[in-house]
Amino acid sequence: MAEQKRTEKRPADGLFASPEKRPVVLSLLLVVFTLALYNQVAHFKFINFDDDRYVTDNVHVRGGLTWNIVKWAATSIDEANWHPLTWMSHALDVSLFRLNPAGHHYTSVLLHCANVVLVFLLLWWSTRRAGPSFLVAAVFALHPINAESVAWVAERKNVLSTTFFLLTLAAYGAYARKPDWKRYVGVFALFACGLASKPMIVTLPFVLLLLDYWPLNRIAGLNSRPNSDHDLEAAQQSPGKLVLEKLPLFALAAASAMITMHAQQAAGAVGVLPYPVSVRLPNAIVSYALYVWKALWATGLAPLYPHPGAGLALWKVVAGAVFLLAASALVWRARRTHAYLLVGWLWFLGTLVPVIGIVQVGNQAMADRYAYIPLLGIFTMLIFGAADLAAARKLAPAWTIAPALCLLAALAFAGYRQIGYWQSSLDLWSHALAITQNNFVAENSVGGALVDLGRTDEAYPHFVRAAQIQPGDPVAHCNIGAYLHQHGHVVEAVGEYELAIRLTVDTRLRATTYANLGAAYKDLGDLPKSQAAFEQALKLNPNQFNAWLGLGLLAEQQGRPAEAIPDFQHSLQLRPTAEGYSHLGRALILTGHPQDALVAYQAALQLDPNLAEAQRAAAALSH
Repeated sequence: MAEQKRTEKRPADGLFASPEKRPVVLSLLLVVFTLALYNQVAHFKFINFDDDRYVTDNVHVRGGLTWNIVKWAATSIDEANWHPLTWMSHALDVSLFRLNPAGHHYTSVLLHCANVVLVFLLLWWSTRRAGPSFLVAAVFALHPINAESVAWVAERKNVLSTTFFLLTLAAYGAYARKPDWKRYVGVFALFACGLASKPMIVTLPFVLLLLDYWPLNRIAGLNSRPNSDHDLEAAQQSPGKLVLEKLPLFALAAASAMITMHAQQAAGAVGVLPYPVSVRLPNAIVSYALYVWKALWATGLAPLYPHPGAGLALWKVVAGAVFLLAASALVWRARRTHAYLLVGWLWFLGTLVPVIGIVQVGNQAMADRYAYIPLLGIFTMLIFGAADLAAARKLAPAWTIAPALCLLAALAFAGYRQIGYWQSSLDLWSHALAITQNNFVAENSVGGALVDLGRTDEAYPHFVRAAQIQPGDPVAHCNIGAYLHQHGHVVEAVGEYELAIRLTVDTRLRATTYANLGAAYKDLGDLPKSQAAFEQALKLNPNQFNAWLGLGLLAEQQGRPAEAIPDFQHSLQLRPTAEGYSHLGRALILTGHPQDALVAYQAALQLDPNLAEAQRAAAALSH
């Protein structure tokens, strides 16, 4: 880049008087803030919202980071996504921390810290304005809406992909400063890593075009007035050349989008609720406005906001559309004097496109995790705008520092409280029920949390309410069936299981329900149907542990304990349970292996010291 002399007087920073002196100190301060806020996650548990699918019940991940999981992750489209680096990240955590949730949580916190520092350094490098850059990063660090992305283990993909997203921006800045093919390869590789963590960042090539406008000022013929003291300026090029320059990145984004669509369609995630465009588009308009509102007033945050369907009030759609049009008009008018307003606004609008709901994925209207990257645009607009306003009015430092400190204190207080809701499944979903309406997912999840605590009678009304809110919800019917089965109403349970199977295309849920159905048929004495159900469960998911357990019990019941042993062992490899070890011990006794049986019963007692059958058998074998 050629040096550029600036003669115009730059606006003073609103927060720090010497913007170029202490980037390292400010970075460390940001890390301290972030760690202090999120330190509480060290005591949090895994939750019943995809943590099982990503970590605790995932047989591949639970094996740790090995060559086998690298090969599996490279081809897997489990969980309706292709994100091999995310899978490997979780597997690495298992290698380091086993299934201790504290380590898994802290990895996400450290990634968030890295993202916070990267936001600050990128803004500081490109604008040489330490005060606003620091404040944007601090708001990003503390804002309650980001609690979901950081405190939820299964959302590791969000913080990980953002790390690569920001590193790609840094690499692009270096490339823009001195273009050559090696630096471009670095940009391409980091973008590929980001897509391999979470495909939501497919809009990154468009973001780079925005950065060409501000703060890099690379577009020939446009005076973006970048509001920057940056002493190095990229060589300007025509808009066409800048687009051509990014064609490989657009091609990579298109390939990722096609893989993602295939994965989501294969998993049945696209169009879970068959809303037409006439419903999805108004919801997208309102969601855009709500994301801005939550950036400004972060209350009522929930892990899932039920989709309103066709019941969205017309006045909300009109108000949302008016807001979006008015904001767009204002930032367009200010594009020459305050380019960051246009760039921040388009950053926000554009990076939300893949998840705004035009293509409906899942059953939510919107999600806090989707705002992790997009709201950086809003934060930049507001904070840089406030700093320029303060400079124009020549406010004393006290009048800028005091409001900034109050803002950070308020965000820290709200953020700490919001993070706390993620400490357990029951806390999280009870809060969601308190602040949302007709939330059948929250009803199911509260019920599931109560079942895990042994409070099944308290759980059952939640499952019933979930089915009343959404009669087509297969999870609710599967849960109702499990409760009825446990309480001896086996025939009724079979009806609920069969209904759940008809209602879902989710392979894993179907496998679980078929395994439950097999157990119900076994209790009814219909062994052929029981066998068929267990085999169908394993056809859908070879890692369905309780289907292997059920086949072992069937073989034992039919007088074939030798055939039952490998089924029990396979079940225990997938999920060690006290019940499974006890069944294995009994089969080993029946086949004349008392010492191996004693080992199995001892393993059962390690998992459940109160298991009566294992206690009696272990005592008898020990004498």
